[in-house]
Amino acid sequence: MSQELIIDIIRNGVLTILAVSAPPLLLGLVVGLLVSVFQAVTSIQEPTMAFVPKIVAVLFSLIIFGYFMLSTLYEYVNSLLGSIPNIIQGLN
Repeated sequence: MSQELIIDIIRNGVLTILAVSAPPLLLGLVVGLLVSVFQAVTSIQEPTMAFVPKIVAVLFSLIIFGYFMLSTLYEYVNSLLGSIPNIIQGLN
């Protein structure tokens, strides 16, 4: 098994993780920032006001982007499992 193949598998895995995790994380970040600005402007320091909108936003993003996330993971796992014969052949 060559180093290029290992690096390619790891690089594709990291890019897939970034693509799958980006929508919920970015939406949670934006909602958290908006809630923080709202709390700073109104001087309301209620802890639940910071968490509940972020949780709702992340769940909403999972509903909206769930198909994209699942199909991206499916394509990566399918290509990884499809390359097993080439990896085994490279070991010999």
